[in-house]
Amino acid sequence: MSNTKLFVGNLSFETSEMELQDLFAACGPVTEVNIITDRVTQRPRGFAFVTMATPEGAQAAIQQLAGKNVNGRELTVNEARPREERGGFGGGGGGGGRGPRRDRSRY
Repeated sequence: MSNTKLFVGNLSFETSEMELQDLFAACGPVTEVNIITDRVTQRPRGFAFVTMATPEGAQAAIQQLAGKNVNGRELTVNEARPREERGGFGGGGGGGGRGPRRDRSRY
């Protein structure tokens, strides 16, 4: 496991970055904790990313903290997947239904 960034899901909205820092530090050195917030409301979205300094620390955190009850919620902890590259304009969505259908106004 070379990636040391972990996804932490099912977080209580009361959980702070400092609490996560302390929790994960028991498994190994933590280099970054980032609770994801909604861009509009600035409220937590219920998940975070924790970057461990070593792959061993990350593995220990997955084994020890996945399913652990923190502030009334059982944590999901696993290796973070690389963020998918997104185009400049939202991407996806199917393009508005302009597939092989012909323009019927010509007939």
